[in-house]
Amino acid sequence: MLDSWLRLALAPGVGNTSLIRLLTAFGSPEAVLASGRTALSAHLSKAQCDTLLGEPDAALLETTRAWLAQPGNSLMTLADEDYPKSLLEIADPPAVLYCKGRRSLLSQPCLGVVGSRNATPQGLRDAEAFAHALSDAGFTIVSGLALGIDAAAHRGGLAGAGSSVAIIGTGLDRIYPARNKALAHQLAETGLVVSEFALGTPPLPGHFPRRNRLISGLSRGVLVVEAAPDSGSLITARVATEQGREVFAIPGSIHSPLARGCHALIKQGAKLVESAADILDELAWSQRLAPPVWPEQPVDPVLDALGGAPTTLDSLAQTTGLTLDALSAKLLTLELDGRIASLPGGRYQKLH
Repeated sequence: MLDSWLRLALAPGVGNTSLIRLLTAFGSPEAVLASGRTALSAHLSKAQCDTLLGEPDAALLETTRAWLAQPGNSLMTLADEDYPKSLLEIADPPAVLYCKGRRSLLSQPCLGVVGSRNATPQGLRDAEAFAHALSDAGFTIVSGLALGIDAAAHRGGLAGAGSSVAIIGTGLDRIYPARNKALAHQLAETGLVVSEFALGTPPLPGHFPRRNRLISGLSRGVLVVEAAPDSGSLITARVATEQGREVFAIPGSIHSPLARGCHALIKQGAKLVESAADILDELAWSQRLAPPVWPEQPVDPVLDALGGAPTTLDSLAQTTGLTLDALSAKLLTLELDGRIASLPGGRYQKLH
């Protein structure tokens, strides 16, 4: 049974849409593989028929069998009882999912958290704090293992009771980006890493938009923390809307490019949220949670002078009485500590 699924899934040139079409027509992988060219040609191109009727890639098949024999690794198929019902609701459910870790998490209530790879320090803190709070409230946090907001969301989810699931755009034997290798190992140990792509699949650009439909498909809703107007996170939000999922967005400064994507979503009907409780209320989630605890920061005269709005260097110099050189050095230290953000136009803004 497993070999039949693998032979279908590993057939080059026969993508997920074709697999779903074949399974719908013939009922099972065994029935597909037992069919002749005439029957298959009603659903596949000549090249696809040749692939399916030819000899399978023996090396890849053996490599995948060996990978599946390792503890924690498994192949989830449409025929499995624990295949997530939420994915059956989407237009293009994956025929197979390669899983590393706790696949039972896919059956838990999930919430997607996505955002910019080039996030601000405040955005990273918001993503981790929201994800931690939502995880403690009973949601499994789903994201894409990218740098920035995704990684922060996974850290927050893993720190809470609901854990976290990473949906990746490569084979599960390849970690992309490499800087998230330690995080991927932690997810495999206490959470879950999932891919619909075969082992050895490289990080091709087209794979990541496909990955996004699974992040939203698994989730009750998707939270966008920070996003530029052309961000891939907006693709996830759009797909979430098409799938009938809720979309949430955290607002930001009108001067920040990374707030513009969230503001656009809010204008289009996404729910503006200021706390995890706003999301729980919108989803009518009964389990309550304690508010996130922000770390205490000592009072600083430059931070006091910044106030809440973006401020220029000259204005700060006038307010604090510091020289431009001394003020620039102080601002650099505060930015490296993640307590302020530098904005376009030579302005600075205080974070939490």
